[in-house]
Amino acid sequence: MSLITLDSFAAGKWVAPAGTISELKSAVTGEAIARIGSSGLDFSAMSDHARNVGGSALRALTFHDRARILKALATYLNERREPLYELSYDTGTTKSDAMIDIDGGIATLFVYASKGRRELPDDVLLTEGALEQLSRSGSFVGQHVATSLRGVAIHINAFNFPVWGMLEKLAPAFLAGVPAIIKPASSTAWVAQACFRMIVESGLLPQGSVQFIAGPTGDLLERLTAQDIVSFTGSATTAAMLRANPRIAENSVRFIAEQDSLNATILGPDAAPDTPEFDIFLREVHREITAKAGQKCTAIRRIIVPDAHKQAVIDALIARLEKTTIGDPRNEATRMGALASQAQRRDVLEKAEIIGRQARRVFGDPQNFALNNADATLGAFVPPMLFDCAEPDGADDVHSVEAFGPVSTVMGYRDLDHALALANRGEGSLVASIFTHDPKVARQAVLEAGAWHGRLYFANRDTGKEATGHGSPLPHMIHGGPGRAGGGEEMGGIRGVLHYMQRTAIQGSPDIIAGVTGRYVAGAKTSTEARHPFRLSFSELEIGHTLKTASRQITLEDIAHFANFTGDTFYAHMDEEAARANPFFPGRVAHGYLLIAFAAGLFVDPAPGPVLANSGLDGLRFMKPVSPGDSICVELTAMAKTPRNEDYGEVRWQVRIDNQDGEQVAGYELLTMNAL
Repeated sequence: MSLITLDSFAAGKWVAPAGTISELKSAVTGEAIARIGSSGLDFSAMSDHARNVGGSALRALTFHDRARILKALATYLNERREPLYELSYDTGTTKSDAMIDIDGGIATLFVYASKGRRELPDDVLLTEGALEQLSRSGSFVGQHVATSLRGVAIHINAFNFPVWGMLEKLAPAFLAGVPAIIKPASSTAWVAQACFRMIVESGLLPQGSVQFIAGPTGDLLERLTAQDIVSFTGSATTAAMLRANPRIAENSVRFIAEQDSLNATILGPDAAPDTPEFDIFLREVHREITAKAGQKCTAIRRIIVPDAHKQAVIDALIARLEKTTIGDPRNEATRMGALASQAQRRDVLEKAEIIGRQARRVFGDPQNFALNNADATLGAFVPPMLFDCAEPDGADDVHSVEAFGPVSTVMGYRDLDHALALANRGEGSLVASIFTHDPKVARQAVLEAGAWHGRLYFANRDTGKEATGHGSPLPHMIHGGPGRAGGGEEMGGIRGVLHYMQRTAIQGSPDIIAGVTGRYVAGAKTSTEARHPFRLSFSELEIGHTLKTASRQITLEDIAHFANFTGDTFYAHMDEEAARANPFFPGRVAHGYLLIAFAAGLFVDPAPGPVLANSGLDGLRFMKPVSPGDSICVELTAMAKTPRNEDYGEVRWQVRIDNQDGEQVAGYELLTMNAL
């Protein structure tokens, strides 16, 4: 087959490799697959293009605009997965392994597209958190907001997930309005470049919003500014080298690292061999050892089990590993493919030898194992290797040396405290899993091990087939960990977007804050007009539009009728003497929900019109009881508007209910769907 030439994409143009050219080889056959080299790139021009062209274009789009582009891109890539699967085979991955990478990356785009539309405003500014009252009168208030950084995101990705690793970083950066320069690991770069080429060919992304480096980064990091971000996935050694770059320290450049991790799994003290948890545990451990040939940053490296069950676990795992077919990933019978490269194979074997100094290998001889339709002298194959550490307290290497392949070590524990202490010996991990049906065990695990882990995964008979697994980071949840794992954090839904934004505290009058945020805040100017606000379409309605209603008196008969009609005969509404004995009430009082119902009766315009539905009610509070004979009136104010589709949008209203003395007795935020 002809070699794939891995072009870079810089300043809107494809650039052929120049200077020192390297050949990339198939992990399965050892044949040359691609040519790579980036010495002909102008990294200064790339940086300028990202900041000046890409950044400007992205910041001109709202969060919803960017989310729509992400959804369109995800759809585009989803229709073109097959060529990526085919290219992935030569990285050593089976079809199911490739789906973790490719389908997982596309799914991440879909999730961020959805969250961008549902959880972010149709604006370029993000209002974060509640308004802070900074004065007694309310004339001086504060609000946190977030704006897009004015730099470029440098994404340096690992070899094991060429597609997912690229897209899980790109999605939150793009949604935040920050352009990205993507640098994949060279050993599997042909898959990343094929996916990136599809992104460019889609024509969906603004000019300058993405660029691609096939090969070394040259002097790119020397051009970092205080507005840039570096997000890295890889080894601790490389992370330390990158962190040491003077520009990162001098400019306080945000640096996100996801690196080495000695992830553990714990078989709970309640998970004996006759329990469902025991069987689930074995399936999960076997899958994590063999999936992607163990080349997952979240793979299980340490298997921590009760001393009494250790041999049963070892025997059961050996039985499963013996049935695992290793070989050509294109062959349907193969269940585990090759490592990504010969260099990776050498590294795994070296690390396995170190682990073997303090643990006994009970399965997997790298010098003697069967292969399916493959040649061990040509491909980067190793067998799954299982070690038994008899003295985990006195061992160091099993807790500090990661063989980034199908290598895992079993160790026993005395009690749960001991198990969690062993897990924490990893000194910072991306994930630990605990297989237990006991909530008390789970709580103790969180309290004792949470500080050392970015994610804790609990599995048992109840989580069933819908549980995503120990090794699957999800875009909704954070991915990262303390200490050895890098101290960084990716994804986590909108949390991941905020990594690419600057949080700023703004302070001023309510009118200023409302003007900046595009949201009504208490104390800001309001407006009224002859038409009822429910007569105004979404586009006609202005933020701050207010309706002040007539008043309605609450009678004892109203309270009694409401109680009997609804069945809510709580004593505070029905028994004068008992109500007076309650320190919160002066006597019988109106139901809170009676006030809500009567308030709606005061402000609703009942005729058909732009208001299509009431979709929710947030932040309901009751401030003061309402007694028989009191009157209530309502002030309804349009707070914020969010388009949902081409037919309707969501309006958030502030509802304030006052008594006859002008005292607020209740308040909430009402959500309605209004026709455009």
